[in-house]
Amino acid sequence: MQESAFPAVTVSSAAQRNHSTQMGQALWRLPPRQQQQLQEELADRLADRGGRREQGRDGGPQRRAPQHCYGPDIYHLLRTRMGGKEQHGFIDLEMLPPELGITILSYLNATDLCLAGCVWQDLGNDEYLWQGLCKSTWGHCSIYNRRLPAGFSYRRLYLQLDEGSLTFNANPQEGISYFMSKGILVDHPTELAKFIFYTRRLNWKMLRIYLDERRDVLDELVTLHNFSNQFLPNALRDFFRHIHAPEERGEYLETLITKFSHRFCACNPGLVRELGLSPDAVYVLCYSLILLSIDLTSPHVKNKMSKREFIRNTRRAAHNVSDDFVGHLYDNIYLIGHVAA
Repeated sequence: MQESAFPAVTVSSAAQRNHSTQMGQALWRLPPRQQQQLQEELADRLADRGGRREQGRDGGPQRRAPQHCYGPDIYHLLRTRMGGKEQHGFIDLEMLPPELGITILSYLNATDLCLAGCVWQDLGNDEYLWQGLCKSTWGHCSIYNRRLPAGFSYRRLYLQLDEGSLTFNANPQEGISYFMSKGILVDHPTELAKFIFYTRRLNWKMLRIYLDERRDVLDELVTLHNFSNQFLPNALRDFFRHIHAPEERGEYLETLITKFSHRFCACNPGLVRELGLSPDAVYVLCYSLILLSIDLTSPHVKNKMSKREFIRNTRRAAHNVSDDFVGHLYDNIYLIGHVAA
């Protein structure tokens, strides 16, 4: 395999890390005098193209004072790196720092990446690049922890992961079956929960259907959350960011809030003792926060609930909670917004 000038950021080789660092430093950390020179060249180029180059007192061209900026642009950085030579067409990704190049490629899907690999052949054959793209998009797969067979290709794995994600977004059960048939996942609740937790490509509606059917996976997914030292509304937002709340109130929403309440208390034993909270009290507070979020954010509700009304209504259901704590809950929703948006 030809080693590309575009290693992924996950490469463990010290030599490749040093090469990446040196290349990035050589490109970005230009001396101030060279930056000023590049800015002056840019001003002259723009003046020449516009045909508005000003005349000096002696009849010759007058150099414009460079405008202040925080650094040269990509065009001049690449031109400096190539020794001042002009480059026409698209920017060669191999000339960019590895961190910037992999960020650009991470926005492409599997089809576009294959097309890009036809143009940049060295990049298309760089296994370190495909390994970084796999692990940055699908953070956990069972196959990562196994000894890889001879001839294993991360490029092929990326295409399989992309195909499986598209299948999951159409039919969750078929998608998981596809991953298992390719040896990417094993049928264990913990492995499936980690895959869901660290993956960005799964449709949240299909994910909700799957978790409603696989409560064992849901239990493991809840335990992956760490709510230590988090304010209750912020922790609830973080929870619903990974496990989306249903659109209607029902048994599934009650299950989610119940599991969240127990997990929040387990992560904050000191807070529970200090405020006298319990899973049941957190359960009541979560429902109050959801109802308050709807009340304050819905355009159909004309008469918004006041802070005093919220404290009074919440204290009726959660007697051990102080007025100050409930008031802070109201302020958080009022300033930040819906907990399940």
